[in-house]
Amino acid sequence: MSLKAGIVGLPNVGKSTLFNAITKKNILAANYPFATIEPNVGVVIVPDKRLDKLTEIYNPERTIPTAYEFTDIAGLVKGASVGEGLGNKFLSHIREVDAIVEVVRCFEDNNIIHVENTVDPIRDIEIINLELSLADLEIVNSRIDKIKKKAETNRDKEALEEYSILKKAKEALEVGTALRRVDFSREELLYLKSFNLLTAKPIIYLANVVEDELTIDNEHVKKVIEFASREEAKVIKICAKMEADLSDLTDDEKKEMLESVGIEESGLDLLVKATYDLLGLETYFTAGSDEVRAWTYKKGMNAKECAGIIHTDFEKGFIKAEIMSYEDLVTYGTELKVKEAGKTRLEGKDYLMQDGDICYFRFNV
Repeated sequence: MSLKAGIVGLPNVGKSTLFNAITKKNILAANYPFATIEPNVGVVIVPDKRLDKLTEIYNPERTIPTAYEFTDIAGLVKGASVGEGLGNKFLSHIREVDAIVEVVRCFEDNNIIHVENTVDPIRDIEIINLELSLADLEIVNSRIDKIKKKAETNRDKEALEEYSILKKAKEALEVGTALRRVDFSREELLYLKSFNLLTAKPIIYLANVVEDELTIDNEHVKKVIEFASREEAKVIKICAKMEADLSDLTDDEKKEMLESVGIEESGLDLLVKATYDLLGLETYFTAGSDEVRAWTYKKGMNAKECAGIIHTDFEKGFIKAEIMSYEDLVTYGTELKVKEAGKTRLEGKDYLMQDGDICYFRFNV
């Protein structure tokens, strides 16, 4: 599955510094607004210790983790939805993402200019969220204008249903309510999905702090946590500058640096895991002497659908899935011993895949 997250925020909040850590590319991270003038895409590996253990057991020629794509969007400013700053050009780049990561400045530094002149994370969040709402409202209003007459005059059933959903979205957006907070039915959500509305996407707030404040919640972070709790959103605390430094280190050096500041996992690893969880994603594995690989699937997918993630032929010609759990393999040590213990299963197309399943798909096309 192709997974994407869009990184948004005001200028100079640490987005491009964070993106440098993600991609290890030397993109422009200058101390002025609009340093990012084209969308940048980078891929980050989803950390999973199970993959290391499987590599140890199978000693394959190659190990392929699952990955996540991040798109760095130029700093938005007040009025972006009507063309201020670099405007809608950049809002359009995040319509295709699965989730939004909103970077919020939660540190004081007189040497780094703030586009609004003072550090106020809630004001910053509200500016960004309002621009996203206004951009969505423009799309909703445009569609309403096209179908209103058909719905009200001709009483067309489909048009009336569509009009009703759009009016519900419009009313929420007009008062600044993100669509992800509106109680839509499953059918309504399915309809709205085709518009790729920004505020309907799940969101994570990324509180960017200085290194010394990674183990405490400063007043700025506390405000972000309180704000996010009202919309049941997650907050990840991160030091973008430290993440950039960590990206150049070996695993041992990285571990040592994290220990020196009193944390176990980097903010980036926490972010990737949180985004994965936010989207209801899980991992299954294929394993052998040639390749050990992690595959991402949506929780609730069945064996046949998961086979199709590898190749459409696997889904079309699906026969059975031979499955063992990661835990059983680790417990017994080898595939043979798992089979001897009666822990290997043959599952049909309707079997719901479980996180950590190790699969061999039988198919015939």
